[in-house]
Amino acid sequence: MNQFGNAVARSESQILSTNKLIKNTYILLSMTLLFSAGIAGVAMVMNVPPLGFLVTLVGYIGLLFLTAKLRNSVWGLVSVFAFTGFMGLTLGPIINLYLNTFANGDQLVMTAMGGTGIIFLSLSGYALTTRKDFSFMGGFLLTGIMVMLGAVILSMFVNIPGLQLAISAVVVLLMSGFILYDTSRMVNGGETNYIMATVSLYINIYMLFTHLLHLLGAFAGED
Repeated sequence: MNQFGNAVARSESQILSTNKLIKNTYILLSMTLLFSAGIAGVAMVMNVPPLGFLVTLVGYIGLLFLTAKLRNSVWGLVSVFAFTGFMGLTLGPIINLYLNTFANGDQLVMTAMGGTGIIFLSLSGYALTTRKDFSFMGGFLLTGIMVMLGAVILSMFVNIPGLQLAISAVVVLLMSGFILYDTSRMVNGGETNYIMATVSLYINIYMLFTHLLHLLGAFAGED
């Protein structure tokens, strides 16, 4: 009887812990998305130029590593806002590019935002409500990332028509898969730190938005 009671208590404790993780993650995610959007808006108004590939890469990896290092302390919250703020800074010039390049740039940006929101809420909501374990997708997604990185490196040296669009299409599919995978990890105990869960979902949303925007610009952009 005691064993049964202990098992029930552990189960209830796990459910409470999971619910707390999910709540904290989505609160922090909402705050970081708003903060990132605010920084992107400031960058757009100030007409900040693109930071360049190397600066973006170093900033991304450095702040991501710092956030992972500090994830169990209060400084982890400072770091996650620094990371998402930096990503917002890189996003401002991208949005300005579409607004200035296409006659319907504002429609493209809003459509990409709406599409990103629908995809994220639908897939994340599905993983939360069904509580299915999507951990089996891990190997497939990792392989997809490696193939995508290989294609990105190839595109730097070889001009293949349509390669950039193919990369963006693959990224959209991969990020959709990662939304299911990362949400499932929270639900099923694969991720127990809400700061790292927030960072994972934020990256999914950022990549999904930028590559949806690229695809929309290519197929629906008006000069």
